[in-house]
Amino acid sequence: MRRRLPLRMFRSRPWPEQEPTWRDASPAVIGSALKRALAKPSGNWFVVAASREVRSDRPFGRTVAGREVVLWRGADGGLRAGAGACPHLGAPLCDGAVHEGRLVCRWHGLALDGRRFGAWSPYPAHDDGVLAWVRLDDVGGEEPLPEPVLPTRPPHGSIDAVLTAIGRCEPDDVVANRLDPWHGAWFHPYSFANLRVAAAATEEDDRFLVEVTFRLAGRVGVPVVAAFSCPEPRTVVMRIVSGEGEGSVVETHATPLSPGPGGVARTAVIEATVAHSTRRGFALARAAAPVLRPLMRWAAARLWRDDLAYAERRYALRATGRLPD
Repeated sequence: MRRRLPLRMFRSRPWPEQEPTWRDASPAVIGSALKRALAKPSGNWFVVAASREVRSDRPFGRTVAGREVVLWRGADGGLRAGAGACPHLGAPLCDGAVHEGRLVCRWHGLALDGRRFGAWSPYPAHDDGVLAWVRLDDVGGEEPLPEPVLPTRPPHGSIDAVLTAIGRCEPDDVVANRLDPWHGAWFHPYSFANLRVAAAATEEDDRFLVEVTFRLAGRVGVPVVAAFSCPEPRTVVMRIVSGEGEGSVVETHATPLSPGPGGVARTAVIEATVAHSTRRGFALARAAAPVLRPLMRWAAARLWRDDLAYAERRYALRATGRLPD
């Protein structure tokens, strides 16, 4: 018997007539969930970019927590990482080239193969197949871990897309935004409808369970139950636990950058959507992944246009001692 299509016609109240969620969206509940997240170990690992952004023909550079970092691919295709300044005269290595697996500085041709060279040091790097990570022990200040703390992802054959957006805030503000599921249908009515937080996170069960309909067009949507949790202090994972796409995840990683003008904090939101379905037709979707990825990034960017405004507002209030508690 063919499985029913996941699309459903739904009814929802006009936006101003929705059930208010402010009573349930307690600052204390959100703050406690954030505090528990920040207490978890990260092993000093930071997400730098999407895995496919680090190519074999050119380096990739990003400043993480004020530290210049460069990444590239070695001759074996493996991820390499190190300090972003050339040990010769300080040239930006991200402007160099990659030749036969070696990183070549464009100023004078100094080539690095990923091993220590004078004052230049490599950094531990990890490619999980979707994201590229770097370990910065003197920045993180924790007990190092050999690999990042990764959530369970769908099996092989999923479709992944990664969005990067930058906001004027700190990682805590991004995580706090994701730990407030009550704002979904109010702040993002173009994407969500009939949202209900079925269970808030507690010390015993540290996750939020949310019933929500993903709006596709008009009154057509896909109802699911999603769980929000934090495997480490700079990551929030939304996992579909019931409904279409069960097991699919959206990983939101918050990576501190260098301060902006006036010392304002800046954070990169690097969000990986990993979609999966057991439907037979999903094989066709996998074949169309190059076309679907830009659409997936567009949908994520639309949400983060608003959510970064939320995070930036929270940061501005915190910085001036005006954040309600």
